[in-house]
Amino acid sequence: MTHPGKHPVDLSGVPETALMTLQVRASEARRPDGLIDDPMAIHLVDSIDFDFGKFGFTRRQDMALRALAFDKQTRRYLRDHPRATVVALAEGMQTSFFRLDADTPQNAAIGHDFRWVSIDFPPTIELRRALLPASDRVQLIAQSALDFSWMDRVDSSDGVFITAEGLLMYLQPDEAMSLITACAARFPGGRMMFDLPPSAFAPLARRGLRTSRRYRVPPMPFTLTVAEAADLVNTVPGVRAVHDIPAERARGRLINAVLWTMQRVPLLDPLRPTTTLLEFG
Repeated sequence: MTHPGKHPVDLSGVPETALMTLQVRASEARRPDGLIDDPMAIHLVDSIDFDFGKFGFTRRQDMALRALAFDKQTRRYLRDHPRATVVALAEGMQTSFFRLDADTPQNAAIGHDFRWVSIDFPPTIELRRALLPASDRVQLIAQSALDFSWMDRVDSSDGVFITAEGLLMYLQPDEAMSLITACAARFPGGRMMFDLPPSAFAPLARRGLRTSRRYRVPPMPFTLTVAEAADLVNTVPGVRAVHDIPAERARGRLINAVLWTMQRVPLLDPLRPTTTLLEFG
């Protein structure tokens, strides 16, 4: 069934996961007590002709918490490098630029001089171009993040912050490591942030997790333990520091207690998703 006035979408495989994370984030943003202020995510969901119900239960906090963690670290970098370029690899339907560019108290220290490079496959870039407001500070590049020619189009003179939000887990291990290695070599002084699912669930993730009878998340072949992520400072030339980024504060005492405990008890490391920030030397 089509909906007049809405934009049809035909994504499959890994690109389709961008619609699932969008729906989860928009659902959280609609709540009166929502963790995230994301009007552009709501706009996108309302503008797209797509059966979001196929994804199953999407009233969850995890994608909003992830987005907030990426926003916080990007914002911190931009405070010190206000004219930097943010490179969003496989950006999907993320709306990070609009949250960081909004006139809010927390964004006051970063201004509106930073630039943004959005990289994704052509169908996703076409969707972003059709539904999101254009900006002369946003550059859209329609290609795979594994085609490293995008690096030639990034102005790194004022700093570079690279985000790989919801990307690396879908790559083969050699692909993910080659991407990290290439970024470290090409952008000294920059930073790179990525997230991965819990290492204990790697066998299940490699087969693809089912979220409903009608949808199975694509296989996630790449993962790192907390210790392996920390060791990137020794295994990847150009990485001078690794930071294990804690989860943002959630809604509810119980979930916050669980998140606090998992972050501080090493024996529980395999059970928690990891968010990693790399500093390049």
